[in-house]
Amino acid sequence: MTYQISATKLQTYHRCPYAYFLRYEHKLTTPEFFGSAALGNALHQALAQCHRDWHYRFPLPTMQWVQQCWQEHSGGLSNSQVVEGLKILEQYYRNFIATEVSIRQPLAVEGKIQGYLQVENLEFVISGRYDRIDFLQDGGLELIDYKSSREVKLPDASEIDIQIGLYYLALEQTYRQSLQYLSLLFLRTGEKIRFKATGEHRKQVQTMVGDLAVRLRHDRGWEPTPGKQCDRCTFARYCPSVTANPAPVPETRSKPQLQLALNFA
Repeated sequence: MTYQISATKLQTYHRCPYAYFLRYEHKLTTPEFFGSAALGNALHQALAQCHRDWHYRFPLPTMQWVQQCWQEHSGGLSNSQVVEGLKILEQYYRNFIATEVSIRQPLAVEGKIQGYLQVENLEFVISGRYDRIDFLQDGGLELIDYKSSREVKLPDASEIDIQIGLYYLALEQTYRQSLQYLSLLFLRTGEKIRFKATGEHRKQVQTMVGDLAVRLRHDRGWEPTPGKQCDRCTFARYCPSVTANPAPVPETRSKPQLQLALNFA
């Protein structure tokens, strides 16, 4: 059997093993709040088409091409969202296309990446999504993640490191090329922030997954890790490190994933 791992799951584990256990092993659900993601989704799809379907025998796409891509993916939006999205794409065009002599066709756009890691007789399946992967002229890969949020808010450095390490492993296995940069491109502000990727990120993730594998194998070591994340943790009422008299953890219908993962010789 295989064990699914992603950047989100490993970041949760890094913050607090107990929260990881409750969410992913005990399958304890939490209330979540979702905003309207329609505009962000439409922007992602329009940019995917813009870079994927452009005829690369011409050096640069035109703004008319970008507008055409936007028209094909903005049909379900309100009039104000259509106008706002077009302004965002016009800024993207000015900052990242019009300034170039020519652009290269991406290696891949809008897809999933998968890799594998064997630890403690457990096979971990590494999975993630990407908006765009570029092959750099001097070798290596750049993974670009579009952000449609209204403010530039960077994850903690440790969480970025985990994301880089997982993508480093998966891309190396898939394309036989090393990840050189993970870039966050903020569509509303036009800022692009690059993070250098190295083999140390891969080693860090391998070590972390190895530690997780030991806990899964022996089903212990899920102690809480108190910290600043406790203020926004939805499991705080069950946590002895946060609450003087924690509530009992409710039973769940789903069996913990570790039972499935360990059900083989």
